[in-house]
Amino acid sequence: MSLAAIQSRLTAACAAHGRAPASVQLIAVSKVQPLDRVVAVLEQGHRLFGENYVQEATGKWPDLRSRFCAVQVHMIGPLQTNKAKLAVDLFDAIHTVDRPSLAEKLAKLAQTRGTSPQLFIQVNTGAEPQKAGILPGDTDAFVTQCRSMDLPLHGLMCIPPEGEDPAPHFAMLAQMATRNGLSGLSMGMSSDFEAAIAHGATHIRVGSAIFGARDYG
Repeated sequence: MSLAAIQSRLTAACAAHGRAPASVQLIAVSKVQPLDRVVAVLEQGHRLFGENYVQEATGKWPDLRSRFCAVQVHMIGPLQTNKAKLAVDLFDAIHTVDRPSLAEKLAKLAQTRGTSPQLFIQVNTGAEPQKAGILPGDTDAFVTQCRSMDLPLHGLMCIPPEGEDPAPHFAMLAQMATRNGLSGLSMGMSSDFEAAIAHGATHIRVGSAIFGARDYG
């Protein structure tokens, strides 16, 4: 597949559900991708990328931002609390606020800096023990806790359980966001982003379908 093919699918999914294509942001997930592939996508005009690892992003994006204008990079992987300062300096958004200790650290950094990246709470919609995220039943209280710290919450994020129909998980996340007055919905990947768009996704995360298969060698 390619960037153009994914953008075409995005546009078609929006049209099918009466949405404007501009209401959905395509995050090109560039983790563990060779630099030449990332540069090729930048040269096609794409400007929004997602990374999973602070260290990898730190070594990649300062130089690319100096070469290409208006680039945004979002953190979409687990964030260790001790990497939070590096993350807020590097990323425009963090999609994986998943525990009180991280929220407290981000709040302290926001107060010190006077600014903060956009923040999304990661919700473990499938209540999977091996997966990070706030449990659905705890999400409302966690939103309240974050707001009490003056954190600039933008939305919610989820990764549905592998092998399950993602639609009920997307619907659940959308309901929780509406209930809490949050406009951002980070949900949907290569195999299911059309379903996510149908349920109101504002950010979809697509990697190998744009860049090609990753080599973790």
